[in-house]
Amino acid sequence: MFLDALTLARAVHILAIVHWIGGVSVVTTVVLPHTRQFADATAAIEPFEAFERRFAKQARISILITGLSGIYMLFVLNAWNRFMQLSFWWLHLMVAVWLRFALMVYVLEPLFLHKRFRSMALENADRAFTLATRAHIAALLASAIAIAIGVLGAHGALP
Repeated sequence: MFLDALTLARAVHILAIVHWIGGVSVVTTVVLPHTRQFADATAAIEPFEAFERRFAKQARISILITGLSGIYMLFVLNAWNRFMQLSFWWLHLMVAVWLRFALMVYVLEPLFLHKRFRSMALENADRAFTLATRAHIAALLASAIAIAIGVLGAHGALP
C-alpha cells in the first residue's frame, strides 16, 4: 500500500486539529472550572497560567501545522477556486475559526491579553474567570461546529 503526500497531509491536519481543539476543551471544561474554586485570586491565577503557558506553546505549533497542511492540501488539489464558489462556504468557516485562533495565540494574547487578564483577575477574579470561561466556551463551540461542518463538507454532505 502506497501512502501519498496528500493522504499524509490530511492525517497531519486532523491530528493537529485534535491536539489544538482537544487542549481548548481541557482548558474550558477542566482547568478554568478548577481554578475558579480557589478563594484567593493569586492562588487561582497561578495554576491557570502554568497550564496556559505550557499549552500555548503546543497550541501555537498545532495551529501552525493545521494552517500549513491546509494550505498544502489546497495547493495539491488546486482547490483555491473553491473559495469563490458558494457551495464551499464551509471552507470559509474553517479558515475563519483558524484565523481567530491564530490571531489570538500569535498576536493578541502575547501583546496584551495575558497582562490584561492577570490584572483583571487580581482586581476581580470572579469577573475575569467568568469572561475567560465564556470566551473559551464560544471558541470551543465555534471549533466544534467548524469541525463537524468541515467533515460534512469534505464528504459532500452539504448543499
